Amino acid sequence: MNDSQGEPRGGISRRGFLAGTGAATAVAGVTSELAPATAAQPGAAPAHGPGPVLLQLTVNGQKVNTNVEPRVTLLDALRNYLDVTGCKRVCDRGTCGACTVTVNGRTVYSCTMLALEARGMDIRTAENLGGAKLDAVPAAFVDNDAQQCGFCTPGFVVSLRAALDKNPNATPEQVEAALAGNICRCGTYEQMRHAIVQLCKKGG
Repeated sequence: MNDSQGEPRGGISRRGFLAGTGAATAVAGVTSELAPATAAQPGAAPAHGPGPVLLQLTVNGQKVNTNVEPRVTLLDALRNYLDVTGCKRVCDRGTCGACTVTVNGRTVYSCTMLALEARGMDIRTAENLGGAKLDAVPAAFVDNDAQQCGFCTPGFVVSLRAALDKNPNATPEQVEAALAGNICRCGTYEQMRHAIVQLCKKGG
């Protein structure tokens, strides 16, 4: 509510507010130009960036080095810098599970973790389940035709392998609960259920 002079009652006018903030901005600009850069406080964590920094990761048992900007996610570091492309970029929002990897044995959406956070940790991707002898989990997916487009498949097999490693005697219902964070847009859930039953019968 304004009074007869056009000023708000009990407060500062818009004109006064703008004039005040303009002056404060000008003073801040002058101060920042004149003030020397301050040294980091003793004991403070070192700052990284914005330029690339050296990064060493342990991926599928191998130590690999690259240079990444601190803002780069683990997903992008694996795919774009290290050519480990099993984990897929689909939603890039931590909701679909296509980029799932394990970090120190725990399933992680790699699009939600910075690459720098994974230093010194054991990272395992879908590639770790291949090789000369195919792991039982992707083998069961092949046996039961439990894939279509394939974008979600690496995340599913990584999550399923982690669930069975954690509980080799898991029931199909327990395994399905462990896969709740993974989505298949093609709808191959029934074939996946057959693969899960096969794995549970064999004890993972």
